[in-house]
Amino acid sequence: MNKTKERWNSILWNEAFGFSLMIVLSWLTELLRIPHYLFGEPFAPDWHRAILRTIVILLVWSWVYWVTKKILRRLHYLEEFLRICSWCRKACHHGEWMAMEDYFKSNFATRTTHGMCPECSKKWDQGLGPAAIPPSKPGTRSALQLSGEGKAGAKPGS
Repeated sequence: MNKTKERWNSILWNEAFGFSLMIVLSWLTELLRIPHYLFGEPFAPDWHRAILRTIVILLVWSWVYWVTKKILRRLHYLEEFLRICSWCRKACHHGEWMAMEDYFKSNFATRTTHGMCPECSKKWDQGLGPAAIPPSKPGTRSALQLSGEGKAGAKPGS
């Protein structure tokens, strides 16, 4: 979270620096007679023009700041999601794909175990057995189907 906030601040500070530099250059153009030296124009400082430029730059800056902040907020929201492979159920963490158990072990210092969710337990109790419980991977049979434990409507471990 802190690293993300630092990146946000860095991006917003870079934008602020760039727009501030444009405002300073806009005023220096009038103060240092830059058009007179570069293009040979007669010197006639036009403060209204400098004020108008400043107002336009500030309006553009506020719009860009608002859009950037909105985009960064959305990006931060999306970064909070845990990407999981829909095929093998591995989790992607910092570009590395690992088994769900390994992910929980490495990030939360928790041990994992397996059990039945209430929905699958209810199906089991209704006598539907392992055929009603979806396999862990598409196209494969569940561990209960492979071991033959699901016969005669008995719950695993009984």
